[in-house]
Amino acid sequence: MKRTAVIILNWNGADLLRRFLPSVVANTPDDTADVIVADNGSTDCSLQLLASDFPSVKVISFPENLGFAEGYNRAIAQCSDYEFTVLLNSDVETPAGWLPPLVDAMTATPQLGACQPKILSCDNLNRFEYAGAAGGFIDRNGYPYCRGRIFDTCETDNGQYDTPTDIFWATGAALMVRTDLYLSLGGLDKDFFAHMEEIDLCWRILLSGNRIMAIPASTVYHLGGGSLPASNPRKTYLNFRNNLLLLHKNIPQKDLRPTLLRRRLLDTIAWAKFMATFDFANANAILRAHRDFRTMRRAYTSHPDVNLLRTLPSCRRNILVDYFVRRRHTFNALQNNR
Repeated sequence: MKRTAVIILNWNGADLLRRFLPSVVANTPDDTADVIVADNGSTDCSLQLLASDFPSVKVISFPENLGFAEGYNRAIAQCSDYEFTVLLNSDVETPAGWLPPLVDAMTATPQLGACQPKILSCDNLNRFEYAGAAGGFIDRNGYPYCRGRIFDTCETDNGQYDTPTDIFWATGAALMVRTDLYLSLGGLDKDFFAHMEEIDLCWRILLSGNRIMAIPASTVYHLGGGSLPASNPRKTYLNFRNNLLLLHKNIPQKDLRPTLLRRRLLDTIAWAKFMATFDFANANAILRAHRDFRTMRRAYTSHPDVNLLRTLPSCRRNILVDYFVRRRHTFNALQNNR
């Protein structure tokens, strides 16, 4: 039995499969890993393409689009015999040697529950890609940021983040997990549907006593924006709603009220900014996100006893103040000015 399953979730992504799957097949060691495409009810020619052009790739086919989270949950449940699973986006190019450093890190550190490679941009091979860069963190208000990317500032990769390090979250664009741990924690939250579900999973991995690391000896190249562009109101809605759910689920009950009050105030500022620029679609997306959060949060009645936003030093900063007031636009600038 091979140790690793590299699972690519696909929905009507035949063009992405044509462009990116050849590198995954060519550069994933076939003696230790299987490449698997989980198809989310595609109506294009994806399944025919896989059968004709990629006969070595295993296929799991679902009859409908289950979303990113549930699609992976169902696929990984069918791959429970693999020790490790890589959740790999369909718009990721993998160069030679990308997988062994991740497997080696997981093998050498039994407490390592998840890890990610360094994520660079397909459009600019020397620049970090937005979704994950060199490892993710989160601030006291729940705003994600990365080594190599803070808000819309993506740094050039000059080797400044080539040291393996513990992180708060690893990107779902290329996320290696211990399969049994993933399944025991319930996997990705299907109610998120898409966006920030990997941060929620990573939060639970940390709460379970395991570690998460960025392993920059492995590098992949991510196209990004393959599902929804950043300005799309649907993406705005999911990001705001899921960020609220992320906080509600993973913060102790006693800390919820002040944390969510701060977020409500900050989200009001974001709403006002959209209104001031006549972007009514995105402004309305924020209102809908808060409305639906108030309904969805009722399903989450269990909360942890530990508030990682208070116990982990990396979570104590206010990234909004650091970035917009103190003008610290790189991760190293944050570290050098504690």
